[in-house]
Amino acid sequence: MKTIKVALFFPRERIEDPVIYTLSKNYDLMFSILQAEIYPGESGRTIIALTGTEENIEKGLEYCRSIGVEARIFDKSIIHNDDLCVDCGACTAVCIPGALYLDEKGSLKFDPEKCHACGHCVKACPMRAIDLNVFI
Repeated sequence: MKTIKVALFFPRERIEDPVIYTLSKNYDLMFSILQAEIYPGESGRTIIALTGTEENIEKGLEYCRSIGVEARIFDKSIIHNDDLCVDCGACTAVCIPGALYLDEKGSLKFDPEKCHACGHCVKACPMRAIDLNVFI
């Protein structure tokens, strides 16, 4: 079994389709919704963690693409620039999953496994030391 993080970008005509349900039922994939932004009648984006066999994940992503839902696999969640960071912790205050935290010495640390790539930390960083680099 393998787990990957994927961003699904829904065009207007696919907003109401049961895409994630189909991934689960037809491709035997388990999912966890990490973030969702759906704008009825417009578009949407959902970030999910998918777990399953590599073959089923690939088939599921191909299904998404075949119906016009763009699927982008996460490579890394964020880029942290140590040279710009002053370890102020502003990003940790908005990091709901706890991917960014200050260690016992007060140095900023990042756990990519916990990151949802929501981008709140990018907006919170006064030094602009964090950026998103999320897709392969």
